[in-house]
Amino acid sequence: MTFCADRQHIAARTLFSWMVCLVLTTVLEAVPLTIHAAGLEIAILKSSDLKAYNEAIEGFKATAPGAAIFAEYDLRGDLERGKQLARKIRTSDTSVVVAVGLKAALAAQLEIANIPILYMMILDPMKHHLTATNMTGVLLEIPADRQFKIIRSFLPTLHRVGLLYDPEKTAAKLKEAESRVSTQEFHVQGFPVTHEKDIPQQLRALLLESDALWLVPDSTVLTDESIRFILESAVAKQVPVIGFSTELTRLGALLSLSVDYGEVGREAGLLAKRMLNGEPSFPLKPISVQRIRITVNQKTARYLGITIPKDLEGLIDETY
Repeated sequence: MTFCADRQHIAARTLFSWMVCLVLTTVLEAVPLTIHAAGLEIAILKSSDLKAYNEAIEGFKATAPGAAIFAEYDLRGDLERGKQLARKIRTSDTSVVVAVGLKAALAAQLEIANIPILYMMILDPMKHHLTATNMTGVLLEIPADRQFKIIRSFLPTLHRVGLLYDPEKTAAKLKEAESRVSTQEFHVQGFPVTHEKDIPQQLRALLLESDALWLVPDSTVLTDESIRFILESAVAKQVPVIGFSTELTRLGALLSLSVDYGEVGREAGLLAKRMLNGEPSFPLKPISVQRIRITVNQKTARYLGITIPKDLEGLIDETY
């Protein structure tokens, strides 16, 4: 009887020891993972559920730290809702806030001062004063000097570039171009458009005085009604158009330089990785996307008598 009792006692102790080991092993394995994940929580605050924003977010996740966990919030276009969400994020364990779109960035800037904010998918962030000491981001625009360098390679004899612009919306773009264009031996001249009805007269003047028409995003100049008129008028006058989107190339622009939204996200993910590794420190200027999408309309090129140099064909992403 004593022997049997001893055996039962030993078995019970062995079972208890095994269970303790199992629990301790589970806890020890779980604790570092929980601490690690908590230290890499990234909040994604987006202005609305747009395809372009979602493409940028997917690009971001592809290059963000692999151990990161993501908490996503949608403003649904409502700034007040965004401020409420930002206050919620402020009290969380978030390491970095990714603001996608202008309203998300404004909400984050208003409510979050103790967490780094990384914005993307915003045209001209400086115009909207996104300059808080805990903010940086990835630019949606291509710097003018970089554009002119590419344009020069495709149009080596180009010298006079005309720009239709609304002084209230894109005067800064013209000023930037004028300050940086000298390195490529260009002369950029702006033709102001304060109302859509000004377009025909200013376009006629531009086409008489310019070797090329450079388009920039400007809602006064480019409307559903004006885009085709501008492109068709320029081609008819044998003036090549430099656009900023694949759609403009498809409609007749000779050449367009654009940014892929997924690429914006991937650059933001790499920047977030650097920030979470402790480098760089703020303040940090927003960065530009490294890879530019180039599209060419070969039909327009033939009509204008322009030959695309063979050594540039490898740079072209798509032709029409």
